[in-house]
Amino acid sequence: MSALTDPLTILALGAFNGLALCVFVLSLPPLRRPTLSSRIAPYLRDQESLVDIYAPPTPRKEGLLGLLKSATFGATMWVTSRITTDATLSLRINRLGGGASLERFRINQVLSILAGMIAAGCVAGLLSAHRGFSPVVTLVLIISGGIAGHIANDWRLSQAIARHESRVLAEFPTVAELLALSITAGEGIVEALERVCRTCSGDLVDELRTALATTRTGTPLVDALDSMATRIAIPEIVQFVDGLAVSMTRGTPLAEVLRAQAADVREQSRRRLLELSGKKEIGMLVPVVVFVLPVTVIFAVFPSLTVLDLSP
Repeated sequence: MSALTDPLTILALGAFNGLALCVFVLSLPPLRRPTLSSRIAPYLRDQESLVDIYAPPTPRKEGLLGLLKSATFGATMWVTSRITTDATLSLRINRLGGGASLERFRINQVLSILAGMIAAGCVAGLLSAHRGFSPVVTLVLIISGGIAGHIANDWRLSQAIARHESRVLAEFPTVAELLALSITAGEGIVEALERVCRTCSGDLVDELRTALATTRTGTPLVDALDSMATRIAIPEIVQFVDGLAVSMTRGTPLAEVLRAQAADVREQSRRRLLELSGKKEIGMLVPVVVFVLPVTVIFAVFPSLTVLDLSP
């Protein structure tokens, strides 16, 4: 058996090519999300302080060494963020509301790991049938399948949280305007919240129902809404709850504040759609350049090649 047909060599080359392909795909413009600091940096004026002037020079991040350091740091942060301890899981699951629990996530996690290991075992069996049994390759594939199942289960939780937050933000302008309409008509905040919970449905309304149910057990409404905003951890909802708390404690007018918050969220959603459309427009260039443009060039050049006499 030569070195090129060795299973470990093939596995190492496949892993290297897969890593290179992943780095290439993640470096495409549609997948490079700019950070908040890079987005607001052109609108700020940098002023060097004495500490920055007389501080020792920072190490450069260019070159292969800087790329390896940044990749290692990013991979470490990604792995540590995927370590599912009970404390971090409780915080993430609470953001989904009452439809999820830690026990259900653990059951899905075990099932996903077993499914990944079974799928990897099937792949290992196929490879053993064609190339012979190799315990190292089989063990690596089974462990990789279990890790892939764990990551897939964690990814599903992250996607569920993102969908829940997007639905909450989509429902917020309507709920805020209905509250403003009820308060303008003369109802109190509690009565307006109860009316919205009776007439509407959705994720945000379910969170408000849970807060109102907590108040019926003796918890103050401000504390119940504050715990709801802390659990959801969306800045717009935190600002909404702060406005309700200030209005209840100080008696300030709330209708115009709610309408302004609804308008801000709608404007933010409009900006998010514009950014998404810009990313999709750039992403559409990839199939155009890779597939459409070569076919167009071939159709344009081929008739000329058939007419010309290219023989010596």
